[in-house]
Amino acid sequence: MHLKRFADAPAYEAPNHFGCYGLRLQGFEENGPKNQWIGFSQFFPGGGAGPDSTPFEKVYIMIEGEMTLIIDGEESVLKPLDSCVIQPGEVRVLENRTNMTAKMMVVIPYPPEA
Repeated sequence: MHLKRFADAPAYEAPNHFGCYGLRLQGFEENGPKNQWIGFSQFFPGGGAGPDSTPFEKVYIMIEGEMTLIIDGEESVLKPLDSCVIQPGEVRVLENRTNMTAKMMVVIPYPPEA
């Protein structure tokens, strides 16, 4: 078992994100998960990410607040405990259009060079 306390999660900057404070809950550490890492993103009002894509799938799980997800011009609002998979190469935009901080977990496989 590999236990990591929330208080010990290191901050990280995600590329092409703005108004976002990210914490790495698991991953990129000895005895941590071998296949994926887990991020916790806090998007401040007006914050977001993209447009961009990755060559691997990602899973988003909303914890608190709302985020608008835009893919191919189609908008979906993610609310608490909603989840979605972003497919490899799928271009997405995330926007926090509310006045509350939105909290989201992200499950991402390690990049090939990791």
